[in-house]
Amino acid sequence: MNTDPIADFLTRIRNASSARKKVVEIPASNTKKAMTKILFEKGYITNYMFEEDDKQGVIKIALKYNPSTKTPAITELQRVSKPGLRKYSNSTELPRILNGLGIAIISTSKGVITDKEARNLNVGGEVLCYVY
Repeated sequence: MNTDPIADFLTRIRNASSARKKVVEIPASNTKKAMTKILFEKGYITNYMFEEDDKQGVIKIALKYNPSTKTPAITELQRVSKPGLRKYSNSTELPRILNGLGIAIISTSKGVITDKEARNLNVGGEVLCYVY
């Protein structure tokens, strides 16, 4: 039993990235699918695919590396809000990661979006993680 599926999602990506794997498979959920789409749109992963099976489904993520230095595109994945201590932020106090070079993924009433989109929509929410 997994008590924190988002931390498991981030840990699987972090471990596969440090092991220089090309593809990582993660059990699917709607929140993880939304987070995967954000990572793809912001250029942190090469591609992704949602596969349905008789249970909950699987997300296959193709990790992105710098072709010359072979360093991963994702240098840091940091879980912020945890099941034991939730972190919420309103629209005026949303975190700015590396002066805008990184992203914060926020779960809002408008769905799972980045910190920049949340500022534009003027909504706050639960700060899920930082990516840079």
